[in-house]
Amino acid sequence: MTDVDTVIVDTVIVGAGFAGLGAGIRLSRLGERSFVVLERAAAVGGTWRDNDYPGVACDIPSHLYSFSFAPKHDWSHFFARGSEIQDYLRECAREIEPRIRLGTDVLEMRWLAETERWSVRTSTGDYSCRTLVVAAGRLSEPRMPEIAGIDSFPGVAFHSSRYDHDVPIAGARVGVVGTGASAVQLVPRVAEQAGSVVLFQRTAAHVVPRDDSEYSARDILSFRNSPETRERLRADLFWSMEAGFAERVATPGYIDALRARARGHLEAQVSDADLRDLLTPGYEIGCKRVLLSDDFYPALESGAVTLEPSALVSIDGRTAIAASGAAHDLDVLIFATGFESTRPPFARRVFGRDGLSLDEAWGDGMVAYASTTVHGFPNLFVIDGPNASLGHNSAIVMIEAQIEYLLGALHDESDVLEVSPDAQAAYVAELDARAAATVWLGGGCESWYVDERSHRLTLLWPDFAYAFRDRLSAFDRAAYL
Repeated sequence: MTDVDTVIVDTVIVGAGFAGLGAGIRLSRLGERSFVVLERAAAVGGTWRDNDYPGVACDIPSHLYSFSFAPKHDWSHFFARGSEIQDYLRECAREIEPRIRLGTDVLEMRWLAETERWSVRTSTGDYSCRTLVVAAGRLSEPRMPEIAGIDSFPGVAFHSSRYDHDVPIAGARVGVVGTGASAVQLVPRVAEQAGSVVLFQRTAAHVVPRDDSEYSARDILSFRNSPETRERLRADLFWSMEAGFAERVATPGYIDALRARARGHLEAQVSDADLRDLLTPGYEIGCKRVLLSDDFYPALESGAVTLEPSALVSIDGRTAIAASGAAHDLDVLIFATGFESTRPPFARRVFGRDGLSLDEAWGDGMVAYASTTVHGFPNLFVIDGPNASLGHNSAIVMIEAQIEYLLGALHDESDVLEVSPDAQAAYVAELDARAAATVWLGGGCESWYVDERSHRLTLLWPDFAYAFRDRLSAFDRAAYL
């Protein structure tokens, strides 16, 4: 590409999921026109575009898992189905459709000190921008375990976030690897069609009742005609979920109640004592993600699903061999094994001062000031990045707070904004100290919340969500060089 071919804009946003669309919409409403949203896929939606497996749904209430500045009155259920969230994001995207570039894979993002701009090279052309916003998400790259002999499997194998709906499940012998959030949703649905299902469980999960409900026509009419009712519900949901952080710091009473709820759910739904023992976690509740399901345990006890209480370690033709030594013959293998969350692949494509890659800067785990900006990477803002996710409340609240912070920075008169190393180090040290008291680090488990190299909590914000929102309510210029 020559300079003539380079598209020059003020801001490039990478990713068209919740974070990227939210940033674009807010920019547009402020009158900004010099920006683009680059999306590698053929449609917007991010996580909710990719994850369309049977049973996919949100585990945050619908009216809280949506933009405060783009409310939806007609959610069908208390917990939205995945397809409904995807439809919502498509509708939101229409507001900035002329700024979205689909089918555009970002290959390299490089800071050019001589021009004080970012050079963004993509599969469809080059861009030059003052500000780079990376909104690629943390659930975008499937994590596939290394399984010896997987190439010998003559059946069909795929990750849950790349679900192959063309594969005939009816009557098939299906193996599902993993017992996380995706597995507890898809296993009951797959079991309804498959000839048999084997669930490979490396670690048991804590599960609590989902208690979903359908909104009535009267409810939906009320939400439409009374924005105050809708806003009051959103606020009530937010504050009720904030109690979840008290559980994550093992506050007596709160964590005891959560533990009792999960234990009671297991005992109520699984009568077989041996199966119940296999499904009882050996770590503190909240250390891993607490799952919501009313039909996962019944599927296991029904006989339609065989629980293999150990990891899948190898494949020999159609035979899947577990760590226990048990062998299971399969036709289809579904990996519900999560995502590359602590080492995001996009970091290998971002190069800051002196050619340092973001992946190298994060060699000991992800770090950022205000969970958004990184020393050595001027005018770069990472949304939904280091310590910007939640284990107890809505991620959308966090994303909106980061967008507010970004907008404040964009209105600063400085051409170049780079957080100081001291400000970043102090912020990270503070979060590390807060994290030490949580069950995520002290609950006796291994989880995708924690960096496997530094053993730091790098994904989650170790405090109440309102504290993050308040902290990022204004851009703090003093932290920048």
